[in-house]
Amino acid sequence: MPMTAHGTFFWNELMTWSVDKAKEFYGETLGWQYESHPMADGGTYTLCKAGEAMAAGIFEMKPGAGFDGIPDHWFSYITVDDIDARLSGVEAAGGEIRRPAFDVPNVGRFAVVRDSGGAVVGWVTPIEQG
Repeated sequence: MPMTAHGTFFWNELMTWSVDKAKEFYGETLGWQYESHPMADGGTYTLCKAGEAMAAGIFEMKPGAGFDGIPDHWFSYITVDDIDARLSGVEAAGGEIRRPAFDVPNVGRFAVVRDSGGAVVGWVTPIEQG
């Protein structure tokens, strides 16, 4: 997947308490097919495909992992050219780093920020892939 341009949306992910329920709904309504991939923390990440095209991801929220009280929701990630450098300006601009930068093998470096108005979004510096 080629790197998207800095400042553009990179990925959309459904964060849900019930992956099976979500897969059933989007499979029936949009015709998505699914690929499951193990995550480093022992969980499973589900890739959603529309035919051969990547459409989105599904991430399962689990009790005790900091998601308690958060309903199912879609979460977006914006490409940034240098996540560590960009994070250094978040607080001065009135925002907050909600989850410091972390690496996802073979994907990129991610963080979660809250903007000055309170909206939460993910940022990612993707690994360039051929």
